[in-house]
Amino acid sequence: MEFKTDFLILGSGIAGLSLAIKASALGSVAIVTKKEKSESNTNYAQGGIAAVTDKTDSFKEHINDTLICGAGLCKEDVVDFVVKEAPPRIQELIDWGVQFTKSETPPYLYDLGQEGGHTRRRVLHAKDLTGHEIERALNEKVAALKNVIIYENHIGVDLIMEKNNSGKPVRCLGAYVLDINNSDIHTYRAKYTILSTGGAGKVYLITTNPDIATGDGIAMAYRAGAQIANMEFIQFHPTCLYHPDAKAFLISEAVRGEGGILKLKNGSTFMEKYHPMKSLAPRDIVAKAIDTEIKKSGDEYVLLDITHRERDFLINRFPNIYNKCLEFGIDITSDPIPVVPSAHYICGGVAVSPYGETSIPNLFACGEVSCTGLHGANRLASNSLLEAVVYAHRVCAKIADGFAGTKQSEVYIAPWDSSGTTESDDSVVVTHNWDEVRRCMWNYVGIVRSNKRLERAIRRIDLVQREIDDYYRNYQVTKDLVELRNITIVAKLIAQSASMRKESRGLHYNIDYPETNEAFQKDTIISKE
Repeated sequence: MEFKTDFLILGSGIAGLSLAIKASALGSVAIVTKKEKSESNTNYAQGGIAAVTDKTDSFKEHINDTLICGAGLCKEDVVDFVVKEAPPRIQELIDWGVQFTKSETPPYLYDLGQEGGHTRRRVLHAKDLTGHEIERALNEKVAALKNVIIYENHIGVDLIMEKNNSGKPVRCLGAYVLDINNSDIHTYRAKYTILSTGGAGKVYLITTNPDIATGDGIAMAYRAGAQIANMEFIQFHPTCLYHPDAKAFLISEAVRGEGGILKLKNGSTFMEKYHPMKSLAPRDIVAKAIDTEIKKSGDEYVLLDITHRERDFLINRFPNIYNKCLEFGIDITSDPIPVVPSAHYICGGVAVSPYGETSIPNLFACGEVSCTGLHGANRLASNSLLEAVVYAHRVCAKIADGFAGTKQSEVYIAPWDSSGTTESDDSVVVTHNWDEVRRCMWNYVGIVRSNKRLERAIRRIDLVQREIDDYYRNYQVTKDLVELRNITIVAKLIAQSASMRKESRGLHYNIDYPETNEAFQKDTIISKE
């Protein structure tokens, strides 16, 4: 079956939903999301969204904090306009119904948090459930729009390209999409296709990301021939709850922002050895410090101690963290929290222009799936939700300029061909390879890397990829198979990019090249071509 729409948006996080709201004023919008519409990385974002809203703060300071954190790879023009365009985008979210937390005393201004790398309090939040609150408001807004259709439990399989005689992509025509519940693959033809599929945390064994974060948009774009940038820069969040029964629960950086102190199991502090900002140092510094201390001591975790703050304050400021930790017998008002680093955010992705344009005409990307140049070699805390709304606005503005003259393509698109495939009776192949890729990435392409580890990772991923390709050709497409194919591609892109960068910078640390080399003060670009 073929569907036609003006805008095909893959993903239903803050980037996809805010873009859909704006695009609906121009034409028809189809949102494809592989679980329920609120299931996204945005929904799990605890900390908040960074923006200059306080009179004592300044754009200059926010820009400077971002550039310092980015370790020389930020695009300064991008940092400048993202920071300066923040206030109107924040107001837009408020107008759409997002309720950020306000102080409980007059004049009841927004309560601003401080997180690692920020020199001022500038993070707007909704308690410690900011992402959940943003998803709630945006989904309610989208539900009221008549020309927006959300296809839940659908997943993009491949982008559809119009190609020239030499086989190179001329423009994107839409995507093949799997209806997960019915196992049917449909054709979605669109004037504009926008990737807002989020991140790729599930490429790693331990991650703060939900199960949906399998790098689908990055893998689809790569297969289509788009440029992919800076995949080596994977941000490991320093503080994921360590408990045998806790799955991927993040302890927000805001806990350190409110005075949380990192300690070893014996109670001694250690961050003063690594950075003058101590426990409020940028994430890459903190994650590497914790990793070093854990390997040195042999302990399974370190402790995040905020028991010196008032009980009522902690329960009110961090209700979600308080209640979740309590489920595992940890009272954060009296007990330090056991934490470990875990894969959290990818600073690389599909390379885009300042208006979200990829290297393929009519294909755009915004949110974590994209590489804009804002984050450089390391993302400043709470800049990601900001980047998503700024770029969603810019994508829509760019398309609006020429929308009236754009006609739906009449190029013939062949329906998905599944002839010659059978239903798999050996799904253990998918499970085994999924586990092997994630363990390989965790062991060899983690916080600390080496040439030998990277070479070993690439060899193993190559073997898995060949097996998956063979499996993919012979069996009917399922959601699990699509995701496995995607994480394997993304894993190899990360390992290849890391092996190309012969230095240590930001989130990328290679023990064979421990120093920063100015010859590598440039983006790492990979494309299928």
